[in-house]
Amino acid sequence: MENQPKLNSSKEVIAYLAEKFPLCFTLEGEARPLKIGIFQDVVTRLPEEILFSKTQLRTALRLYTSSWRYLHGLKLNAQRVDLDGVDCGLLEEQHVEHARKQLEEAKARVQAQRAAQRKESGEAPQARRPRSAAKKATPDSKVVQPSAQPKAKAKPAPTRSTAPVVKLTEKFRPASTADIAALKAGQNVKVRAGQSAMDATVLEIAKDGVRVQLASGLAMLVRAEHLQF
Repeated sequence: MENQPKLNSSKEVIAYLAEKFPLCFTLEGEARPLKIGIFQDVVTRLPEEILFSKTQLRTALRLYTSSWRYLHGLKLNAQRVDLDGVDCGLLEEQHVEHARKQLEEAKARVQAQRAAQRKESGEAPQARRPRSAAKKATPDSKVVQPSAQPKAKAKPAPTRSTAPVVKLTEKFRPASTADIAALKAGQNVKVRAGQSAMDATVLEIAKDGVRVQLASGLAMLVRAEHLQF
């Protein structure tokens, strides 16, 4: 192990996890939903690991759980799995809805970036060719113009409203510095995001905030004013 080179990128860390825990992590196809708290499980199972740091592991897990193929796997009736591929419970509906919204937003950002690139390069959309060319008039024939008929107005497609994960029905009471000091790893909290609050689990207490893991598996650093418990 001492002679092995250290892993430098998140993709290398993910590939290593897929090799160590093939029933949990995958490099191809649709990814299975991970157990909440999978970060701590990896640290526990690989206590002597020196190929990557905890910071590298968090970054790699964040990349893995925010990928499109992972978000595609967060569906109703899907089971979360641990490092050995054992089912750990069904996904909750609010977690599935949150993943669907993340996927839509990610695709929208990509489309916007592509449109901006086309605009910068001066690329114009190709004009469609007419389906049929107009017939040339001859001395013995007349061109008959088709009668203009009003086009039927297309009915707008029904839109599906998306509600936030959890509506704030009461005033959000942010945590204080003293409250943060009392937090423990594994404790359930709520993270404010705009006008909604999402369920999360505490991973560790950092100097500049609290590192939590959302129900979708995404880990993030949150300040005290965005926490409630």
